[in-house]
Amino acid sequence: MPTVDYRMARRALLRDLRSGLRSVADVCDAHPELMRAARFIGEETGEACPICEQPGLRVLFYTYGKELKGRENGRVRRRSDLLELRERFGEFACYVVEVCTSCSWNHLVRSYLSGHKHAV
Repeated sequence: MPTVDYRMARRALLRDLRSGLRSVADVCDAHPELMRAARFIGEETGEACPICEQPGLRVLFYTYGKELKGRENGRVRRRSDLLELRERFGEFACYVVEVCTSCSWNHLVRSYLSGHKHAV
């Protein structure tokens, strides 16, 4: 499954924050809809937020693709929904975003292609 991992970008962003090149306001800017989705649909990671160190960092899964029509495209999903999508569609992109519901930190963690076309 083709994957892009954004951990290096995350580390660089956190390094810039700690060295004063960025402010907390620059990195804790989650949109209200993203925060709502994180609260009600997000999956807890068991990790603390890298900014405020509060427990309960959450991840969301957004799916996009040509085959995903109407309300199916650009929708936030639970991890459990992804299996059904893999069976129904040949290909779609999934974007994994981490969100802190305490301080509004958010960052793209990884993106990958999925669907039965990419089944192993």
